Amino acid sequence: MAERTDISSFDHTVKLLLVGDSGVGKSSLLLRFSEDTFEEDQSPTIGVDFKLKFLDLDGKRLKLTVWDTAGQERFRTLTSSYYRGAQGVIFVYDISRRETFENLAEIWAREVDMYGTVRDCVKIVIGNKSDKEAERAVSKDEAREFARENGCLFLECSAKTKAFVQEAFEELVRGVLETPSLVEETATGEGRVRLKKYQAAKQDCAC
Repeated sequence: MAERTDISSFDHTVKLLLVGDSGVGKSSLLLRFSEDTFEEDQSPTIGVDFKLKFLDLDGKRLKLTVWDTAGQERFRTLTSSYYRGAQGVIFVYDISRRETFENLAEIWAREVDMYGTVRDCVKIVIGNKSDKEAERAVSKDEAREFARENGCLFLECSAKTKAFVQEAFEELVRGVLETPSLVEETATGEGRVRLKKYQAAKQDCAC
């Protein structure tokens, strides 16, 4: 993969959405992916933020719009509209805070079901802060099983050390590119999408 210097043309636009509790590191993951930097004391996102990322992946020229939503409950109604049209969803939890993992099912999966308009979008569960192994509160096997039951990919990452951050975003984007109906929607803006063989073929991307 190489980042493009010419951003005047691209094959597809892909919309990705980061969701999860406040403090799990969504903004840090996005900053690491988009700019390869890390800020130790990053302020919580207010409402929504987004970044553009132009890159080449598997021979395709892509324009990624990655939306970072606030985790605090008071921003939920404000951020719900940004779920619309997302072809990829990134569920983020902190491996050292068990409640952030439990809230994926209790809160965030329900939010995506309620507000998402791309019913069969490709999803990945990211366990962030893998550098905190000594404070681990969620086993990798448990998280992998949750991801499998919910039709998601799974990876553990560290925005701080940059471990597997690039790989997680790339794998999610590949899922979109390998789903013809999602790619067609990306190119044409038409509304109906169907996830075909991607989940069955790729579901075991669980490192």
